[in-house]
Amino acid sequence: MASALTPREKEVVRLATLGCTVHESARILELAPSTVDNHKARAMAKLGTDKVALLTRLAIKLKVTDLGDKLTAAEMRKSGRKDDGWN
Repeated sequence: MASALTPREKEVVRLATLGCTVHESARILELAPSTVDNHKARAMAKLGTDKVALLTRLAIKLKVTDLGDKLTAAEMRKSGRKDDGWN
């Protein structure tokens, strides 16, 4: 199933599983929020879910991300996040 995702959809899914909002993901990927939202919606449809919690479980199961994954320093800077304990 993960092979059905495009590289961009995988990036968006990874960021969503790390708790990034659509706007944070858009800043990180330098895309419009609507574009990120479209990638996320297509990925969720391909994986057969409409829930972000299930998306996270599927992403871990399909090895799109893992439990130890964190935002990189560059991603943290671009997103505008501070170290909030999640990452």
